[in-house]
Amino acid sequence: MIFLASCRKDPKPAEETTQTLFPADPSSKVKGLYVLNEGNMNLNKASLDRVDYTTGLFHQNVYAAVNPEVTKGLGDVANDMAVYGSKLYIVVNNSNKIEVLNARTGKRIKQIDLLNGRYITFSQNKAYVSAYLGTVGDPNSPNGIVAEIDTASLLIERRVNVGRQPEELAVIGDQLYVANSGGYSPSNYERTVSIVDVNSFKETDRIDVAINLERLKADRFGDLYVTSRGDYQSIIPKLFVISSTTKQIKKVFDLPVRNMYMDDDLLYTISTNGNSATQPYLYGTIDVTNETHTSRALITDGTDKQIRLPYGIAVNPITKDVLITDAKDYVTPGTLYCFDPSGKKKWQVTTGDIPSRFAFVY
Repeated sequence: MIFLASCRKDPKPAEETTQTLFPADPSSKVKGLYVLNEGNMNLNKASLDRVDYTTGLFHQNVYAAVNPEVTKGLGDVANDMAVYGSKLYIVVNNSNKIEVLNARTGKRIKQIDLLNGRYITFSQNKAYVSAYLGTVGDPNSPNGIVAEIDTASLLIERRVNVGRQPEELAVIGDQLYVANSGGYSPSNYERTVSIVDVNSFKETDRIDVAINLERLKADRFGDLYVTSRGDYQSIIPKLFVISSTTKQIKKVFDLPVRNMYMDDDLLYTISTNGNSATQPYLYGTIDVTNETHTSRALITDGTDKQIRLPYGIAVNPITKDVLITDAKDYVTPGTLYCFDPSGKKKWQVTTGDIPSRFAFVY
């Protein structure tokens, strides 16, 4: 038994594979696109893929290939990712860490330990990361925090308490806004957005919105778009527009948004209409200049009928191509689709399990 135990090893991360997606474009302003795959919880299958716009190649499992010395690969449940400066930051939720990589090469620079981290945003050479703090699923978890990380030293400098199970966050001026969910205690959801002064790094106020908040995006006019997931039963999901000036709700969309992405003055949304027998998911845009739906269809060639579980969404800032991922059944490899601005598919490719977040490299 001792011999067998000593010989047993953790499963090795899958090897890198490469395939051609489209013709090379060495002059492309966007050099690359990282695709983060969550991987199912407790299976240690988080992974990182990359589209190289200059060569037209798709590289799957790039983290494991570039960092072979990290025996367990990227980790367990990669929740969020963003590029800031020359570094790529990945929040790995169930592995309780933030991976900091060289954005050009994918090589690990440092691991920052943080218990149950969730989402990341940046301002003035600082990274701000929301964290549940408690162990996964624990209804008695304490209030969450936001950790401030210096992007030069890569050290956590300050922490501030916010609500229970904080999710997405954004900075407007010198104010940090955090969506609190309380998701570990369904009988007592949170329903506020915390406001943190980034200078004093103290919570100064909360905005009452709705239960079980999750997504939060800021527009250039100082408004916040915040989603409520409801209670998955009688209280339906909605999208709220909040003024950061008045701290009041400006508008409510009866739109059950699952994910959204802000590009210029358009908010791209993936929603569910609750009728899986006909059209389970809706894709659309909201013009944030007048806070109204547009008539634009994101998919016009029928490809939406092939997508089982739309999960991630992003927009190429130069070409305005729309990127949508399909998580399928949460346990098998997903698919990344690219649609041109008219809604026609340009290409698709198989990714790792549960493709969810994107980060562009310039």
